[in-house]
Amino acid sequence: MKLIKFALAGLVTLLASFSLASAQSADNYLTIQLKDGPVVIQLMPDVAPKHVAQIKKLASEGQYDNVAFHRVIEGFMAQTGDVQYGNMKNGFDKARAGTGGSKLPNLPAEFSKVPFQRGTVGMARSQDPNSANSQFFIMFADGSFLNGQYTVVGKVVSGMEFVDKIKRGQGGNGEVSDPDRMVKVTVGRPQ
Repeated sequence: MKLIKFALAGLVTLLASFSLASAQSADNYLTIQLKDGPVVIQLMPDVAPKHVAQIKKLASEGQYDNVAFHRVIEGFMAQTGDVQYGNMKNGFDKARAGTGGSKLPNLPAEFSKVPFQRGTVGMARSQDPNSANSQFFIMFADGSFLNGQYTVVGKVVSGMEFVDKIKRGQGGNGEVSDPDRMVKVTVGRPQ
């Protein structure tokens, strides 16, 4: 009986380390090149598998490249990811940026107990909890009022100092005139 318990404990340890290694594999990182430097986000497929898969698909297709940070609120967050209206080199529509998504379907909410803290990356959505598509935001500060209300997809693990330099919005809802953009977005860590 002791041998069986020992073998089971070893199997659990092995599975846990495999899961940790998988969560830390290179394809579970997103690198966003900003004007000031790279931002590396550790994605959380164990927390929000459908959302992470969609972000990775859009990034690997180059759809996030040149997309504006259309809504940036000091002390709160920087929002981007509108691939439909936010591409500053192809079809940028300042009046509609932030209202679009991608050609992929909207996603059902994957709410979790992961808190919204400085550096947390969450999915933007309309009032319908199941309406997240391509837009996401990066928190400048803690935002516990978002906990359990928005899907967390990852956290910034390096380059937060570059996020802090994103141009802030002047409008009442954080709208940015002449916004900064994601220069290039790739799956994986910077080379």
